Order: sequence, then structure tokens, then C-alpha cells
Amino acid sequence: MMRSSKVGNKTAQAFRDATVPWLDDVYGFAHVLMRNQNDAEQAAEECYQRALRLFDGFRGPAVKPWLLAILRTVCQERLALRAPPQDAAAAAASDRRGKATIRELVDELPALLGETIALRDYLDLSYREIGEVTGVPVSTVMSRIAEARALLLAARRAANEAAQAPPEGRTAGGASGLTVYRRCAC
Repeated sequence: MMRSSKVGNKTAQAFRDATVPWLDDVYGFAHVLMRNQNDAEQAAEECYQRALRLFDGFRGPAVKPWLLAILRTVCQERLALRAPPQDAAAAAASDRRGKATIRELVDELPALLGETIALRDYLDLSYREIGEVTGVPVSTVMSRIAEARALLLAARRAANEAAQAPPEGRTAGGASGLTVYRRCAC
């Protein structure tokens, strides 16, 4: 009996040593996927509970992608239980578009693209590690990152144009509506 207790403590200590350094990354990715603090905390906690149960069977070289893959599964399960209607989510996204930050723009990306760009640009995972987390080939990871970056660029440009547009009923040239071009006096 005493021997199994020591083995359990060694396993728990090994688990702590291997996983605690990645707690901030797990929480950060959970926040990207769940999109609010409370849900992210709960998802990260459940991720660590599952990882502890599965730790004896872990034989991989890197703990971080393994933890993030578990977290992704946890978040997908939780989101499936509370999926909002698509039109309500799209309306909320368009309401915020005028003053969007990069983080908000990433949140508005389709889920697969948002998680891929977050893993690459927020958590600095390699393409191979992202493939391990998401369960897709590296070529798919690369195409998702390219698509996400293109969508982010287009959304950012649209947000900047909306912010620079004059209020309705007024034109950029003033009350008369004439645009005045001035020569550069260099």
C-alpha cells in the first residue's frame, strides 16, 4: 500500500513539473476558443483534470501540444452544448466591426481559422505542433494560417475605412460637398 502511494505522488509531481509551465498558454488558448474569462477558466481546469487522468499513457516528446489538443476537445464539447444561432452571432460581429481590435477580429474568424492563428501567433507553436493539436496535416495548417491572415487583413482594412468615413449626411469635403486638392508644397 505504501509503495503505490509513493508511485502516485511521483506521477502527480511529474505531471505538475511537465504541465504547470504551460498553464498560461492553456488559459490563453482557452480564452481564444471560449471567448470569455469564466468559460476559459472552466475549460482550462477541465483540461488539466483530463490530462492528469491520461498522463500515465502520455508518451509524446512535447507536453504543450498534447495539453492544447486536450483543451481543444474540451472547448469543442462545451461550445457544442451552447452553440448560438448563426444569424445572432453574425449580427453581434457586425455591430462591433467599426472599432475592432486585432483580438476581436481573431474572435470573429471562423473557429478553425481562429484557433489556428491563435496557436501560431499567440502561442508561437510550429506548424508541426499546430498539426498535432488540431489533428490536421501541416499543409492544412499552412493554408488555414494564410486564409486567416488574409481575412484579418481585409477586416482590419474595412474597420479602418469605417472609422475614417465621414458621418452620414456629411461629405468629406465639407458643407459644400466639393473636394479640394492641394499641391504638395515640398
